[in-house]
Amino acid sequence: MSDVDERPAARVICLDRDGRVLLMHWYDHVDDTEVWEPPGGRLEPGETPLEAARRELTEETGLPGSAVLDRHVEVDRDFRWLGTRFLKRELFYLARFAEERPPVDPGALTEEERAAFRGCVWVEELPEGVDPPELASLIERLARQPV
Repeated sequence: MSDVDERPAARVICLDRDGRVLLMHWYDHVDDTEVWEPPGGRLEPGETPLEAARRELTEETGLPGSAVLDRHVEVDRDFRWLGTRFLKRELFYLARFAEERPPVDPGALTEEERAAFRGCVWVEELPEGVDPPELASLIERLARQPV
């Protein structure tokens, strides 16, 4: 029986100048599954979701947290990762970059993240296994919001 983690989290949908999406590629050795998802993670004590999104973006990608816009959509998520069930509402923020495929440097990953990290890529088409499954519609909703 696995534990359930309900701690709040924030993620960042990053779009480059041509509309490519940055996805992190992870491998869950407990469930032997691969996952593609936007950068992000749980909130630290006393941190707002926007602060967490900006911190997580910088930690996981080396991209500037200041690129994260103060606009989001809420997503109810139910997924498993490393033997734990995550049941939570996450806020997905948008970050836009003026260049093509800005370089990514995931230099501040935790030890657990380093063990699961398989790379990241700017994609034009979302791959199979993207999480959350409705990511394409989330991107569309965020991109349509006025600046």
